[in-house]
This record gives sequence, C-alpha cells and structure tokens, in this order.
Amino acid sequence: MPVPLLQVDAFTSRPFGGNPAAVCLLDSPRSESWMQAVAAEMNLSETAFLHPEGDGYRLRWFTPEVEVELCGHATLASAHVLWETGRLAPDARASFHTLSGALGAGREGDWIVLDFPATPQTPAAMPPGLLDALGAPAVHTGRTRFDFFVELGGEQAVRGLKPDFQALAAAGARGIIVTARADGPEYDFVSRFFAPASGINEDPVTGSAHCCLAPYWSERLGKTSLTAWQASKRGGMLRLRVEGDRVRIAGQAVTVLRGELAA
Repeated sequence: MPVPLLQVDAFTSRPFGGNPAAVCLLDSPRSESWMQAVAAEMNLSETAFLHPEGDGYRLRWFTPEVEVELCGHATLASAHVLWETGRLAPDARASFHTLSGALGAGREGDWIVLDFPATPQTPAAMPPGLLDALGAPAVHTGRTRFDFFVELGGEQAVRGLKPDFQALAAAGARGIIVTARADGPEYDFVSRFFAPASGINEDPVTGSAHCCLAPYWSERLGKTSLTAWQASKRGGMLRLRVEGDRVRIAGQAVTVLRGELAA
C-alpha cells in the first residue's frame, strides 16, 4: 500500500528556505533498515517517520546515514503535517514519543512552538585539530550531550567559516555548534551547525542545537526570550524561550511536495 510522504521546509515562511525535512506517515511501525533506506533515498538532513502510539505519535528521525536522538526541524515539520493533513484538529496539541522522551508542539498564530529539553553546554577543551579544521580562533569551547560547542569572536567570523569537513568528521560527536553574538538588533545571536560524521556537512537550520544555544545566550544576555538566525546558505529564524530545563523553539513551516512512497 502506498505510504504518504511530504517534504516540508522548516523554520521559514517561504518555499526553498529554512531546512527541508521529509515526513513519512505510517499506520504502524516499520523496520529500521527500511526507514534508513528511505532516508538515504530522500537524501535530506532528516527524514521523520510517524505512526500513532498511545495518546500521540511515535516519532523517529534518520539522516541519510544514521538514526538521531533529537531533531528540531523534522519535529516541527511533522507537527505541521499532522495539522495540514487533518490528522490533528487545528487547536489540538501534537504529542510525540521519541528517543529523547516526550516532546510536544502547539500553535501560536502562524508559528509552531516546540517543547524540547534543554541540553546545556559545559566548558571543555576541543579535540586536537578541531579548531584548526574550523579555521577560526574560539573565545569559548564546550561540550553538550550531543555536540561540541564553539563561540567565536563575532558574527562575521561565524558567517565566513569554510571548515575542513573531512577533519571535522573525525571529531567524535554528532556535530559542532558554532555561534557568536549578532552584530545588529534584529537577532540576539547567530549560529551554524556542522555534522559530517552524521552524513551532513552543514545543516541549514538545527532546532536541537538551540536546546543548547538558548540557555547559553540567555545567561550571557540576561534575557529568557531570544531571536536567533542560523546563518547557513538557506538560513532560518527561530524564536526561543528558556523555561527552566525546557526550551520553547518557535518556527514556521511550508509544504513544498506531496507524494507517496511506492516501495
């Protein structure tokens, strides 16, 4: 039986911006090997797989290479698809069972707000060669549950990075978060996210990275509500609220493709 599949650009209000994710709507669980094969076929940074479970949906995320424990943009895309296809009522909250525990999403006007666990960084030295592979000096380095964390001296240093991806792939983490305070008043901070070890040289917009970035910049800037820009080629804006050990990550989404898997 054909399986519905949609492609959604997340953390953007316009097609071909933000971060694209495929969302596969299942009636029941499928094998990991099948999901990994579909994700490789889609060749996007993440493909999300959903099926009803209990009071919500089981949600899993796969890059073209591996399954990941937490993904923001594909969660936002999944919630968007559930509302758009009528599987959830317009005023209903999306509830997901994931490898990172219970996650939720609600709507605030045109924005979708994700409820994610904070994953704060702790100061840590970088592995030998990592900063050389990035090609810029750091003012702070740390480690999160998933990633290495690097603050640079300014926005232009972040935007101008041209990393050695082969060297970064050997770093020994899911990815590398690079960030700096924004130059202007439109955003509080900017970031980029590199994950060659997970099959993604640069992720366009990384919701899960902001589970670390939001508390980090909240503490340094003395504010709990922040606006962020991920400065990839496609780019994307996020609105953030730090609430204790949770981070509310808000973004917009637009469907760009609707189809069916025949295999």
